Amino acid sequence: MNRQEALESIRENVENENLIKHMLATEAIMIALAKRFGENEAEWGLAGLLHDIDVELTGGDMNTHSKLGADLARDLGASEAISSAILCHNETHGLSPKTTIEKALFCADPLTGLITAAVLVRPDKKIAGLEPKSVRKRFKEKSFAAGASREQIA
Repeated sequence: MNRQEALESIRENVENENLIKHMLATEAIMIALAKRFGENEAEWGLAGLLHDIDVELTGGDMNTHSKLGADLARDLGASEAISSAILCHNETHGLSPKTTIEKALFCADPLTGLITAAVLVRPDKKIAGLEPKSVRKRFKEKSFAAGASREQIA
């Protein structure tokens, strides 16, 4: 499976453009983390890109979300590492992330919400000028982007 095939599957299964943007942002974070840890950037990127492919299919039901996503990824030819990371990113299942890719996706998912909120309060609303120190400062403000779990990010 490659990125193009993953994007085609996303277009077939996901209509919400904001959800697609979130998935693309998670992909970008996962690629950056793979670089940092010397891991397979393509594989990690696919995990980020596909992690929420089932949100609309499950109607947002957290009891089935990520189970279906892991199955879909596997059916598309994703590695077991990708499928497992997708499954583990949903806390509802009670699966603790164990591998580095699982831990990275678990943290990257809510981080996109924090970054997006930090961009939206900027006057120009552009990510290009966003400094990491601004995100770190906002991270400490518990009421800012309250839905972005600091415990999960850390």
